[in-house]
Amino acid sequence: MKKILICCLLALPCMGALQAQEKKSEKVKEHINNHFKLYGFIRNYFSIDTRENVAGTGDLFNYLPKDNNWNQTEAEAAASGIKREDLNAQATMRFLSLTTRIGIDIKDYRWGKVCFGGKIETDFYAGLTGSTGTAQLRLRQAYMTLAWDSLRISGDALARINLQLGQAWHPLAADMPDVISLNTGAPFNPFSRTPQIKMDARLGNHFTLTASALWQMQYTSAGPEGASANYLKYACTPEVYLGVSYHPNTNVLLRAGVDILSISPRHTGTVQDAQGNNVTVKVKDRITTFSPFLYLQYKYKDFSLKAKTVFAEAGEHLNLNGGYGVKRINGDGSWEYTPTRNSSSWLSLTYGKQVKGILFAGYVRNFGTKDALLVNTAGDIYGFYFSKNSFATMNRLWRLSPTILFTWGKFQLGAEYEVTSAQYGKGQKASNGLAETDLHWVTNHKVQIMTKLNF
Repeated sequence: MKKILICCLLALPCMGALQAQEKKSEKVKEHINNHFKLYGFIRNYFSIDTRENVAGTGDLFNYLPKDNNWNQTEAEAAASGIKREDLNAQATMRFLSLTTRIGIDIKDYRWGKVCFGGKIETDFYAGLTGSTGTAQLRLRQAYMTLAWDSLRISGDALARINLQLGQAWHPLAADMPDVISLNTGAPFNPFSRTPQIKMDARLGNHFTLTASALWQMQYTSAGPEGASANYLKYACTPEVYLGVSYHPNTNVLLRAGVDILSISPRHTGTVQDAQGNNVTVKVKDRITTFSPFLYLQYKYKDFSLKAKTVFAEAGEHLNLNGGYGVKRINGDGSWEYTPTRNSSSWLSLTYGKQVKGILFAGYVRNFGTKDALLVNTAGDIYGFYFSKNSFATMNRLWRLSPTILFTWGKFQLGAEYEVTSAQYGKGQKASNGLAETDLHWVTNHKVQIMTKLNF
């Protein structure tokens, strides 16, 4: 009996330590559950296209069909006896899982009246060339948030201020149509995630003011060096977004805003000295563009309607069809520029819950440059810098995309038919940069199957 008592007394500290460890584990578990949420999905795409397209992300991110690429002229075909063929009229197929995603939401850390949070999100896009390579992790979003709520503005009216710092969706791109395609409506809808400082001020129950200062990273402006963030770097001015949202009730959302971008395409130029020699000098080239937009959203039970229209000057940094060109060369070595003007609009309709029907329609119109472009002594346009995901010879673009999406708990299966047609021309005019001769339409038909397991 004495030995048993001694053993029990010796075991008491161990039992106490075990209980303390269990309590500590419970606290850690509770802390993680209260402040961290892991999310993501495993997603596969299987798609077939009827012709070559301008596309990215393993050819899953589809923009528009490429123009005709004839192997010979009609006269050459008649003389050679070989069939005249459009080399871009080539069917393709792919099956990829590289858009599988994982993320962590961080929330509800408080210090005084300030609430802290954040997000880290990644997928496997990086490392591919076309559809070839080994997919690697890349950064999608990484930002922190600071929020001040219940701020009294007048009477019973309260305000909430949210501050977001880091890599996140561009405010013009954040409102997306309901499609299962990876392009989420691009190039009809702006598409960009970018480093930024964004402030949302909800004033009362119906209005929210938004202001953002943005940088460029993956999605950049065009210019003499190609697509690059250097043009913003040497401009020493951030991209700016200003917007207002009106939400009269839980069913309706109206949003309007403008994106302002001021870049410096060149920071050095050349002038001639008295002897006719070229001398490199500093220049202060600059082009400033304004891109306003309107957005409407209506939801009622299982029905949803969304619509957006953007009138973009340039806009290539937003994955829109656009760019800019040189309109004047000054004696001090600097250049002056003129932007393209582009209208991009879309509408999406959704109905259903477990079985959901979706219809997307989009239209793009290229209005050409704001001012006349400069031509060289040969009569050719001097300098025209355009989106890497489109063509300056494209005048119009439309897309129609019906989709059916089945949802069983965490599993989704979607089937989408996407028809995209582009009108191309030849002989760009110096007066506006438009190619308005030999106008013709080129169409791609895309069938896509998607499987997705959410967690």
